[in-house]
Amino acid sequence: MKKWFAYFSKLELGLWGSSVVLIAVSFFMFDRTNYLTLVASTIGVTSLIFNAKGNPIGQALMILFSILYGVISYSFAYYGEMITYLGMTMPMAVFALISWLKNPYKGNKAEVQVNSISKVEQVFMWILTGVITLIFYFILVYFNTANILPSTISVTTSFLGVYLTFRRNPYFALAYATNDIVLIVLWILASITNVSYVSVVVCFVAFLFNDLYGFVNWRRMKKRQNMC
Repeated sequence: MKKWFAYFSKLELGLWGSSVVLIAVSFFMFDRTNYLTLVASTIGVTSLIFNAKGNPIGQALMILFSILYGVISYSFAYYGEMITYLGMTMPMAVFALISWLKNPYKGNKAEVQVNSISKVEQVFMWILTGVITLIFYFILVYFNTANILPSTISVTTSFLGVYLTFRRNPYFALAYATNDIVLIVLWILASITNVSYVSVVVCFVAFLFNDLYGFVNWRRMKKRQNMC
């Protein structure tokens, strides 16, 4: 335990600890029944603090979170979220895990080598994102997905997040932060029907702050790695 606590800074421990407390308090205030939501949220926020350090453990936890979140999304007929996480985020997290393990920074398996992508690849990424979004839109329509517009936007931001994560680019965290905002809107709409989903809203609020920190820290990592 001492080793783990020494690995994270006081700011990171405070961010993780306050996120877990916030998630737990909101769960016991608004839900108290669906413990799967509590478990998934705790795993998710833990994965983000590891991701912020560029540690592959974060991607391993993200695989588990994707499975649990897919189940939760199915319960409210958010088929877009379910399909996105089970059919895209989870498989891409597997590829990202492999990529991160294969590209440690100077042999340090606890920190990935930060990568940059060329302008040509950026164009390719945006074209591919548009194609994926269009395909998923028709899939979501077919399944009568609730709140189709934010669900479709969530696909776009999620794909950008997973692509940039796989490519080890700092902007993956910013893409996920944007996705968190979309998901906050989605689950606020869900909580109007079922107040227990307020705990999921709080979960993604915590995710938003963690992803923003992740972006800042990856920028620092990139600067430090380039100087060495």
